[in-house]
Amino acid sequence: MPITDTAVAPDTAVAPDTPTDAATAPAAATADARMTPRAKLILLLLCGAQFIIALDFSILNVALPVLGRDLGMGQADLQWAVTSFALPSGGFLLLSGRIADLYGRRRLFLIGLGLFTAASVLTALAWSPAVFLAGRALQGLGAAVIVPTGMSLLTTTFAEGPQRERALGISGTVLSMGFTIGMVLGGVMTDALGWRSTMGLLSVTGVAVLAAAPLLLTESRPPERPRIDVPGAVTVTGGLLSLIYALSTAAEQGFGRPDVLVTLIVGAGLLAAFVRVESRAEQPLVSLPMLRRRTVAWGNLAGLMTFAMMSAVIFLLTLYLQEVLRLSAFHTGLVFGVQGVVSACAGLVAPKVIGRLGARRTLLTGLLLQAGFTAALLGLGTGTGMWLALTGVTLASLGHLWAIIAYGVTATSGVPDAEQGLATGLVTSSQQVGLTVGIPLLSAVASAHIAALRADGSGFAEATLGGIKLGLGLDAALVAVVALLVTAGLRTTRRR
Repeated sequence: MPITDTAVAPDTAVAPDTPTDAATAPAAATADARMTPRAKLILLLLCGAQFIIALDFSILNVALPVLGRDLGMGQADLQWAVTSFALPSGGFLLLSGRIADLYGRRRLFLIGLGLFTAASVLTALAWSPAVFLAGRALQGLGAAVIVPTGMSLLTTTFAEGPQRERALGISGTVLSMGFTIGMVLGGVMTDALGWRSTMGLLSVTGVAVLAAAPLLLTESRPPERPRIDVPGAVTVTGGLLSLIYALSTAAEQGFGRPDVLVTLIVGAGLLAAFVRVESRAEQPLVSLPMLRRRTVAWGNLAGLMTFAMMSAVIFLLTLYLQEVLRLSAFHTGLVFGVQGVVSACAGLVAPKVIGRLGARRTLLTGLLLQAGFTAALLGLGTGTGMWLALTGVTLASLGHLWAIIAYGVTATSGVPDAEQGLATGLVTSSQQVGLTVGIPLLSAVASAHIAALRADGSGFAEATLGGIKLGLGLDAALVAVVALLVTAGLRTTRRR
């Protein structure tokens, strides 16, 4: 991967997209890589938006039992507190990224942020399950707009090289910390103030970011407006919605339900149709030639896997700490608070690691660390295991953060600014789809095994631990396999 030093213009929030000119590369390579004060404020703003989205993914997890009792939602209905957010946030990502390229990334960013903030207020004030789920769905739709536009604004603000690596490092750290901090705050705030306070926090944070955004960001769009690829938008959105629904429902009800099987088949069929449509479209929603760039393809595969499997680890360990060890929501949150601190440190040093090892080696190292320390969690027991859980998830998170930042650098390197909307749309889709599908997929595996063990006469704690270990073992194996595949694919790219 070529590394060049570039600098952000001193007083420009987001420069218009322009194709990279190879003749200017030597001059760019000598530019000062330090960020200007304005650029730092822009990065803080964009990271703040990413933080509240990541926070929303996890802050309700430990509050679900309390929330269900307050709103009169049955145990079987609680999955929709997560699914109603996940469906639009994962399904509309690619379409939102293309619309932003068409009508302006700043404009769409502000619209998405306003929608998310208003929906958070509605969710906090919800007086019935229907109103609550409607608010969650609108939050998800707002997130589907914020994430790709925010990432596009980041990568067009900070040119490829040390500045972008640093910006992506900070952004990746904030994203992972948001998910982890959400686990901590969810337990603390629910115990102290009730579950509605968690949505109130999102509302206040959203208002703060929304107030600052118009002052710092300028409009950004490609030189030529692309057309909306309607057939591609319909097939990819429908395919992602179908798959996310199937996996989310299977996590609670199993894969044997007719609606799960039907939506799995429909989702796979629509995504296959999407690939065919994109191969013939004049201005495709996803550029297949871009996916043929090995850095883009392998980088996004690594990103999808690291996000999916790490979010599943956190979910399974939450189940272990609360259901097997019987820790409270507050103490469970404290365990993940330690992980969050280490994640922050790992994210801050990751750009230096990339500078020393290169993005490819850092990506491999991060994935293998994540896989190895996830596998170490197979030593958990029913009586003791809190310290092993704390140590394992913390060190796995260190590798996870390195993998996040290295994959972001890899998947956007060598892509002209005019195509950064497409490239970052793929990066953010990998993140969001990974966060969305990892938990329901491994939760379904663990739940099925728990049910089988209970049917054979095992006690609750033993059966639950058995299901968790199966999920963790599969998690570690998948990350390790993808690490080897990605390494082989990127090595081939380097040789060419």
